[in-house]
Amino acid sequence: MKTLNKYAFSAVAAVMLLGLGGCSGMSQQGQNTAVGAGIGAVGGAILTGGSAVGTVGGAAVGGVVGHEISK
Repeated sequence: MKTLNKYAFSAVAAVMLLGLGGCSGMSQQGQNTAVGAGIGAVGGAILTGGSAVGTVGGAAVGGVVGHEISK
């Protein structure tokens, strides 16, 4: 089971990095919001043991923080 979790985390990290490659045409504030949401989603998933509510909540909080940092 731990091996499966390692592969799942690696897959999520890889998809996140590839997704951020699409941010090249975004404003700095948009980039910060996207990065904050991605980091928040990963953090929320880790802290809540992978629950969907924790992942979505972490993404929402991270997105807001990323958005506000760039002001």
